[in-house]
Amino acid sequence: MPADVELQTAVAGDDDATIAEVSSWIRDASAVTVLTGAGISTESGIPDFRGPQGLWTRDPGLRQMSDLQAYLADPLLRARVWRNRREHAAWSAEPNEGHRALVDLERAGRLLALVTQNIDGLHQRAGNCQQRVIELHGTLREVECLSCRRRRPTAEILDRVDAGEADPPCTACGGILKTAAVSFGQALDPAVLAAARDAVVEADLFVAAGTSLTVQPAASLAGLAADHGTRLVILNAEPTPYDELAGAVLRRPLVRLLPLLFLGLRP
Repeated sequence: MPADVELQTAVAGDDDATIAEVSSWIRDASAVTVLTGAGISTESGIPDFRGPQGLWTRDPGLRQMSDLQAYLADPLLRARVWRNRREHAAWSAEPNEGHRALVDLERAGRLLALVTQNIDGLHQRAGNCQQRVIELHGTLREVECLSCRRRRPTAEILDRVDAGEADPPCTACGGILKTAAVSFGQALDPAVLAAARDAVVEADLFVAAGTSLTVQPAASLAGLAADHGTRLVILNAEPTPYDELAGAVLRRPLVRLLPLLFLGLRP
């Protein structure tokens, strides 16, 4: 069945024409850059932070656990953070159909870069190439020493926590360890941010999926796309500050929407 006919058969609702149009943009694009936020991983059981049922919405005190200065100053807080890390939903979460649709986009040769605000590693687990994934906010799956910058797998450090080390130090220099996810008060890696910006200006289509576009500098990528003349598509359950700049805005859950948009791309 031709892709256009297959799409028209699959979609229903008052936004089906927009879905069909965006799908045609994707098929016609030679270089698509995608920005993903928490909305793509909530369907895998990983709660977001700022949404109506977000972790910080339900318990504002949890925000302190992501503050770098508080983490450095308080060994008891670090011990709490390490206990929390063991219980993080990312360890049991599995990639969903939204993640797998982005693998289809890469395999079709249209994905220039997959920029993500997420730290869960689900894009790589779904099958996206590590070299295509730009982790703006770092990763939960590695731990870094804040003194010597040595990195180790998070699982290795959690084993030490389970063995009784409440606040395990770096075995190389004795420094404080922290997961390699960016905390409040911690700057993004300039090289990573530069790579993300390059991926926006080099694309002919920029898709922001499952992100509120309120956290900077990630949100500024949508403005950069608009300023550079890159067509912008926003896929998010709630309105964003950049909706008026977008060529199309869709509100459906990503686990259903992304596979629809990429119909006809699967090998």
